[in-house]
Amino acid sequence: MDVYENLKEHGIELNSKLAPAGLYKPINQTGNLIFISGQGSIENGVSLTGKAGDEVTLEQAQKAARVCAVNTLSLLQEYLGDLNRVKRVVKIVGFVAGADDFTQQALVINGASQVFIDAFGENGKHARSAIGTNSLPLGLTVEVESIFEI
Repeated sequence: MDVYENLKEHGIELNSKLAPAGLYKPINQTGNLIFISGQGSIENGVSLTGKAGDEVTLEQAQKAARVCAVNTLSLLQEYLGDLNRVKRVVKIVGFVAGADDFTQQALVINGASQVFIDAFGENGKHARSAIGTNSLPLGLTVEVESIFEI
């Protein structure tokens, strides 16, 4: 399995990594685990904002989650130099800004999970949490943090 062939097959294009929006490391490695700080729903410099279930549809929120996963892979690519070094996706935590009565966080974060499964196949399946919140930094719709094993 070649990750880059998988990405091409699924129409996933990596982009430039996001700059940190605070005083933290975007990526931190200990042993064979890589921890990726929350990657926001920012696509080509454009922030995907708004609350799911209010001004953002479920489908738009899923796209925002997908963007977070692509941003994650872009950062990981820059750090590792070769995504084929990834053994598996261990866990992701997805945060969804939503209306008070929005309850489909799991469906939103499926957008991110699918990117990791498309990229890494069976090794892309992961443990996961999908959490609803009233707001996210910069007004973003979705943020995803992750852990990878190399």
